[in-house]
Amino acid sequence: MDKIILGRYLPGDSLLYHLDPRGKFLLTFYFVGIVFLANNVASYAFLLAFVIFAVYLSKINFGFFIKGLKPVFWLILFTVALQLLFTPSSHPIWHWGIFTFSKEGLVIAGYIFMRFVLIIFISTLLTLTTTPIEISDSIESILKPLKKVNFPVTQVALMLSIALRFVPLLVDETTKIMDAQRARGVDFGEGGLIKRIKSFVPILIPLFVSSFSIAYDLAIAMESRGYKDGEGRSKYRVLKWEKRDTLTILFMLGLTIILLLLRSY
Repeated sequence: MDKIILGRYLPGDSLLYHLDPRGKFLLTFYFVGIVFLANNVASYAFLLAFVIFAVYLSKINFGFFIKGLKPVFWLILFTVALQLLFTPSSHPIWHWGIFTFSKEGLVIAGYIFMRFVLIIFISTLLTLTTTPIEISDSIESILKPLKKVNFPVTQVALMLSIALRFVPLLVDETTKIMDAQRARGVDFGEGGLIKRIKSFVPILIPLFVSSFSIAYDLAIAMESRGYKDGEGRSKYRVLKWEKRDTLTILFMLGLTIILLLLRSY
């Protein structure tokens, strides 16, 4: 549980830390979109090389990202297994009942695995190098034109930033509750599947109580500091678009052009 890194900010000092959060936010979603343009080994290898290069520029230990894959490992394995065993093929290598193992299924499973890794790495890189406040400010700035149609931009940005911040907070709280239960003799890895599921039930009630307590404390803290959404609020941190942010966008456009060329390779 403590290896979930999505939503955590890791203090550091590199080029990615100093980029405008609006640019990082938009480019992250842009990259997630162009991942689905890859359709062969060359294009996926190119995207993987780009992600590794981005991690290198962040100066964050690469092993930190590998450990971050562990919480979703079974989800990735399950999805890959579905592609391996249920992809239809006219020339299967092995066939039994509804299960089919083929070269086509192996290739598609490999592509699905790469998509998971690329998307998790790049989204995690965003949260590791961007504080929740910067993410909130960037969302509010990006959605600002929607204010003309009375869309609650400020409230939505606040909810998203709080939700993102609560991910690691609730994970840490769950770990504490599980440690407390283990100290009282609970074994979460004992018995069959049904017994293991039942052993997690005592975690839910204290987790809900703790979540409401954290939410109440947050509300009191915001109220005591005079928080008020809407117009007229000043900001301590003012977002500033610089030349390096423009160059980053141009770099991503160049990456897209190369990716499109590799699609037909």
